Amino acid sequence: MEIERKFLVNRKMMPKNYTEHPSSELEQAYIITAPVLRIRKKDDVYILTYKGPGFMTRQEEEFPLTKEAYEKLLTKTEGIIISKTRYKIPEDNNLTIELDVFHKDLEGLILAEVEFPNIEMANNYNPPFWFEREVTNEGTFHNSSLSSMTKEQINELLEAVLS
Repeated sequence: MEIERKFLVNRKMMPKNYTEHPSSELEQAYIITAPVLRIRKKDDVYILTYKGPGFMTRQEEEFPLTKEAYEKLLTKTEGIIISKTRYKIPEDNNLTIELDVFHKDLEGLILAEVEFPNIEMANNYNPPFWFEREVTNEGTFHNSSLSSMTKEQINELLEAVLS
């Protein structure tokens, strides 16, 4: 079970040293979006992920893939391929902020996700000052939804969140 909250980030207030934290280059695409069946390349690791319905809590199962299987499945995906750099920023409370800086079609979008060991911690979480609006319960900001957007919809979303 994945327990996660997601936030838009205030670009002007975010830590200046975020690029000094450990990071991974992610590329992901969606075979189907309801339920979510995703393939992901994380640096040189390939993963097939199933995600059930939900927002803050949802079932998640991951399975290893070979590079060849990933490339074959990539031809079966729909929508855009999401490309982002994920920085892992530790917090004092033994939690980690996963800061996603999007590239290519979603250039300019920055989201922060925090995963929790239980719902109580998630509900009691006080986000840092540089987080803006919480978007945990807004399906628009699920990566699966982002991948299904047209160029026009992406432009409208970026204009709304960057203004």
